Formats: sequence, structure tokens, C-alpha cells
Amino acid sequence: MSEPSVATDEPSFRAQILEAARAQVRRFGEAKTNVVDIARALGTSHTTVYRHFRTKADIFDTLVIEAMRDEEDMARRFVETDGPIAERLEGMVLALHASKRDRFGTDPEVYSLYRRIVEERPEIIAAYAVSMTALIARILADGIRRDEVRIDNLEAAAGVVRDAVTVFVHPAHVAAAVTAGLPTETMARNVVRTLCAAFQAGVDLV
Repeated sequence: MSEPSVATDEPSFRAQILEAARAQVRRFGEAKTNVVDIARALGTSHTTVYRHFRTKADIFDTLVIEAMRDEEDMARRFVETDGPIAERLEGMVLALHASKRDRFGTDPEVYSLYRRIVEERPEIIAAYAVSMTALIARILADGIRRDEVRIDNLEAAAGVVRDAVTVFVHPAHVAAAVTAGLPTETMARNVVRTLCAAFQAGVDLV
């Protein structure tokens, strides 16, 4: 029996595979989703899917990497906009936190997948951290040029912001905080405002 005719050579077919995988995870959960199910949802064979992704794990990793890229794009909007850096940093952190919190509440199966891969694939989260830290550094550098902050070590300052706000964007911490009913948005605001006040006053970093 011949395989159904699908446009498997188009670049968009990878995106179709990912969307089908996402839908299967939402419906059945990560553990019960396999490549055969994904292929069946697309009207093709698992062999065709394997031409684009080596394994099921590769598909799942790509889903999470794409979500991270979406978050980077969201954060980049605050880098490229104008305005006081304190407002931009606060806006960035709150937007990222809201995105994670909403996904935890409305898309729990995909959130669970995201959380597992973040915890099990340190190289993926390390690359994400490097990209996000670079975006934070760009905002702080803008503040230095505008004389809004007194920072003697830009790299260290960006790392301080990253480390301080990780609790509001790491999927495990977000899930725990939401489950506990903590006022996470207020907490995030207070952390960012405290950091910005320190940078405005001037702080020596090593």
C-alpha cells in the first residue's frame, strides 16, 4: 500500500510535524505520544517523520527550543523599545513570567514537557540563559549610555539580574509558586525595582 501523498519536502513540513506533536501531547500526554501517532495525525508514515527528526526526543527538544525562541522574541521587544530601563526590565520579566504562568494553567501537558526537558537537558537551558543574559545586558548598556545607572561591570550586572529573576521564569519554580498561590507578579516587581534602585545608586560588582 502506497503512502498518502503529502508535501513532505516543503520546509513547512517540519512545522507541521511539530504542531501535530504538540497536539498529541496536549491530548494524550508526553508518555503516550509516539512517532506513529504523530505520523497518523498527519496522514503519513512514521518513516516520513523520521526523515525530518531522528527520534521522538528530537521532536520534543525542538518543541521546547521553539518555545524558548518565542520567549527570546518577546524579551527582545523590551530591548528594542524606548523608555527608562527600569520600566523595560520590569516589563520584560513580568511578560516572561506571565507567559510561563499562563502556560502552566492552560497548557499543562506541554508545560510538563517543557519543564522536564529544561531539567534534563542542561545544554539547552544554558544556551537559553546566554541569550537572555545578553538581552538584559543590552538594556543595562542603554541605561549606562543614558546615565540612568552606575554600573562598573556590565557582564556581572546582567548576571545578577538573570540570577535574581530566574525564580520567576524557571518552569519548576513558577509551577510551585502558582500552586502555592504566591503573589508572584508583585514579588517580581519588587525584585526588579530593588535591583534597578541599586544600579541607579551605584554598586561595585566583581
